[in-house]
Amino acid sequence: MAADIEQALLQQLADSADGIPDSGDFATAVGQDHLKVVGIIKSLEAAEMITVEDISHSRFVLTSEARAYLSAGSPEVQLFNAVPADGITLAQLKSQLPGDVSDVGFKQAMQQRWVALDKSAGEPRVVRKVDSVTDGAQAQLAAVAAGNELPKAEADALKKRKLIKLDTWKTYRVSKGAKFATQRKKQATELTSEMIASGSWRSEEFKPFNFNSMGLPPSGGHLHPLMKVRSQYRKIFVAMGFQEMPTNNYVESSFWNFDSLFQPQQHPARDAHDTFFLTSPAASDTFPEDYLARVKPAASDTFPEDYLARVKAVHEHGGHGSAGYGYCWKRSEAQKNLLRTHTTAVSSRMLYKLAQEGFKPAKYFSIDRVFRNEAVDRTHLAEFHQVEGLVCDRGLTLGHLIATLQEFFSRLGMKELRFKPAFNPYTEPSMEIFGYSSELGKWMEVGNSGMFRPEMLQPMGLPPDVNVIAWGLSLERPTMILYGIDNIRDLFGHKVSLSMVKSNPICRMGL
Repeated sequence: MAADIEQALLQQLADSADGIPDSGDFATAVGQDHLKVVGIIKSLEAAEMITVEDISHSRFVLTSEARAYLSAGSPEVQLFNAVPADGITLAQLKSQLPGDVSDVGFKQAMQQRWVALDKSAGEPRVVRKVDSVTDGAQAQLAAVAAGNELPKAEADALKKRKLIKLDTWKTYRVSKGAKFATQRKKQATELTSEMIASGSWRSEEFKPFNFNSMGLPPSGGHLHPLMKVRSQYRKIFVAMGFQEMPTNNYVESSFWNFDSLFQPQQHPARDAHDTFFLTSPAASDTFPEDYLARVKPAASDTFPEDYLARVKAVHEHGGHGSAGYGYCWKRSEAQKNLLRTHTTAVSSRMLYKLAQEGFKPAKYFSIDRVFRNEAVDRTHLAEFHQVEGLVCDRGLTLGHLIATLQEFFSRLGMKELRFKPAFNPYTEPSMEIFGYSSELGKWMEVGNSGMFRPEMLQPMGLPPDVNVIAWGLSLERPTMILYGIDNIRDLFGHKVSLSMVKSNPICRMGL
C-alpha cells in the first residue's frame, strides 16, 4: 500500500510542471489518510528525491458542548422558551433545564435583555421582556460546522464562551528534488564480495556513513551504588593491610552469634522481636539425615566441646577478672539457628581459628549483609550491610584503636572525628564514633567501636596479652549521603529504580 502511494506521488510529480500544490488534496484524490502520505513525503525528502514547503491551515471547529446546541438550540433560547408568558420562579426554571443550561442560558438571556428577574411578589420570578427571539448563536454554530468563516466579532464571542476552538494542521507543497526519479532505488549499506566479483559496485549507490552518529548504547550491566561504595571500602581495607573474612553464611547458630561474644542468653537482642529465628531447622541438631554431610553449613556445625565448656563457665561463674553473669547457661539456647544479626559472628569464628592454629598478629575485615527484626521506615530496613574491621595483636590499647580509626576514616574523606563512651556486651572500653560531614554540614554518628573483652578472647585460647580492637559501621548510610538518597527503600529493596542503577555516577572517596 505504501509503495502504491509513493509511486502515485512520484508519477504525478513527473507529469506536472507545478508539482503537487497541496498534499492534503493529493491524499483525498488517492483516497488515503494524510498521515500516511506525510510519512512517505518525509522519507522521499530524506532521500533528496523531493523538496517540500510547509502550508499552515487553521479553522474554527465546534467543541463537544456546542455540538449539543446544534439541534437543541443555544442555552439562552432554551431558557427563553422555558419561560411561560406569566413568568416562572427561578427554582422551577432551573429544575426544567438540563445540566448547566439554566445557569449559562439565564446569564446570556439577561445580557441580551430577553428576560428579567421580578422580585416584587416576594420569591424571584423570571419573566419575558420580549415576545420572541432569534437563535443567532445556533445559526453561527451551524455555519462553523459547515466550514464557513464567521466575522471576527462573532467568532471571538463564541470562542469566549468556549463553544468553538481553533484547529490547526499542516500540509505540504511538493516539488522535484535534486535526485528525483520515478522509481526509488534502494541504497546499498555495505560493500559485499559479490559486488566486487561482478563489478556491480561501480554502478551501485551506497548509503553514506554518518560518522557523527552516537550509535546504540551498550547493553552491558550496571553497578548498584552499594556495590560501588563497597568496592571503595574494600580497597581502603586492602591498602591498610587487612585480609577479608569469609562471610558467605547468612544462617548462624546463637552460639557464634551471641554466646561466644560474651552476650548473656537473657539479653534483649536475643528476643524474637529483635532477631529472626529459624523454624526449620530450629536448632543445630535437628537437620535431616545426611544434611550436615552433604551441605556442611558453617552456621550449624558441631560446637567445639572444650570451647563450649569454657564459654559456659565464663557466662555462669566469670573468670579472667570478671564475675560473669551468674545464671544457668543453656546449651539449647546456644543451638538456636538464626539469621545473623552482625558480622561479628564471623569475627568470632576467625579469632577462634586463629587461636587454634597458633596465634600470630592479624588484621581482618568484612562487608556483608546482616538481618534484624526492625520496623521498616525511611532510614531502617530489616536487612542491611555491615562493614567491620578488627586488629589482633599483643599489647594493643585504646590509643591504637583511636589512631586506626582516624587513619581509616581519613581515607574515606572524613578528617574530623569525635568519640563518645558507650556500652557493648563484648567490648570494654567501647566508643561511638562521630564524624563531621562536609556534605551535610553537621556532626553525625558513623559507627561503633571498642576492644574485645578478655571474657570473649581467652576462652578461645588466645594468649592473655593479646588484645583485639574492632569497629563497625553501616554501608547504606554513607551511600545515601554520597548519592543524595533520602529514603533507604529507594536504595535497597524492590522499590529501587532501575534507571537510577543505570545512571548513577562513579564513586570516589578520599583515598
